[in-house]
Amino acid sequence: MATHLDLEEQEQLDQLKHFWRRYGNLITSVLLVASLALVGWQGWQWWQRDQASKAAGMFDELERAVQASDVARATKVSEELQSRYGSTAFAEQGTLLAARLQYDKDQKDAARKSLAWAVEHAKEDEYRLLARLRLAGVLMDDGKHDEALAQLPADPPKAFAALVADRRGDVLQAQGKNAEAVRAYQSAYEQMDAGLDYRRLIEAKLIGLGAAPAPATAASGSAS
Repeated sequence: MATHLDLEEQEQLDQLKHFWRRYGNLITSVLLVASLALVGWQGWQWWQRDQASKAAGMFDELERAVQASDVARATKVSEELQSRYGSTAFAEQGTLLAARLQYDKDQKDAARKSLAWAVEHAKEDEYRLLARLRLAGVLMDDGKHDEALAQLPADPPKAFAALVADRRGDVLQAQGKNAEAVRAYQSAYEQMDAGLDYRRLIEAKLIGLGAAPAPATAASGSAS
């Protein structure tokens, strides 16, 4: 009985050795790759958290500079955010924040540079489109009307459609193309939520161009 068990065990051992000789290297490689992948993933997660934490601290510094209207400091911190943590949402938000202050302080070149960075590098569609809208405004102020219009997408997301149409109307009016501007403003007015004060501003623009919204249009907008 013992001999039979010994032979059976020996046979199993021989089969195991044969299996390992045949597949051992492959199994080792697979386990090694899996281990490296796990370590790599954990390392990436840690790096992402570390980047986000450092970017958040820098964003706080940028907010303080903006609140103090320190445009030089805000610009410097914003550029550091872009170069060191450009892949984070804090860089996108910080760039837009700095651009607003730069524009308010009449540093249009700096604002244009910041907004152009956001247009090119922002990961979130909302931030990228917001940067396009603001950049179009800066370009319009500089008399670069064609460049301004080029920043406005022909088919924007629904949430931004009214804002894009309104900005297009602004540029067209600045070009003296009042008929086209009216059509753009009408599109913006019809797509804007009737409960928003911004809609009254669009209405005022239409009135200024002699194209006050018809009562039916206003009623339709309110119903929507």
